[in-house]
Amino acid sequence: MNRKEKGQLIEELTDKFAEYPHFYLADGSGMTVSQTNTFRQLCYEKGLEYKVVKNSLIQKALEKQEGDYSAIFESLKGFSGILFSPEVGNAPAKVIKEFHKKNSTEKPLFKAAAIDTDIYVGAEHLTPLSELKSKKEMIGDIVGLLQSPAKNVISALQSGGHTVSGLVKALEERAQ
Repeated sequence: MNRKEKGQLIEELTDKFAEYPHFYLADGSGMTVSQTNTFRQLCYEKGLEYKVVKNSLIQKALEKQEGDYSAIFESLKGFSGILFSPEVGNAPAKVIKEFHKKNSTEKPLFKAAAIDTDIYVGAEHLTPLSELKSKKEMIGDIVGLLQSPAKNVISALQSGGHTVSGLVKALEERAQ
């Protein structure tokens, strides 16, 4: 790859990192071609983009970003694949874990992640990241919690209303 091609790739990566607030780095070395293709397909199905790029180019693109990504630089050794997630910070972690489970493998290995401005480095973060709730899930939970008391009051009033109307009807019938 010549200098011009490297420069173009760095610019493409710089744009990707700016466009996607959530990305993960994973090590897929040792995966078979079939496993890699299956993993790419799973990423595609879940709305993620998976790209394998040289570590030095990833670092140069990250250096051009706002914010400090230097904590990730230690992870840029060996084989590195990038999983870009447009909306959901936990999606790549869920895809990696799903792939591990379906294929009885530990590959690809989680190396690091950037979710908005937070940086996570090390395999011990994969499970907690997969359990994070997305923004939509959090909003749904909050709306559900806010609706719950109102639903309980309405339910009590409705069930009580049937009891009261039944009582009134019974008294009316008794009076006649």
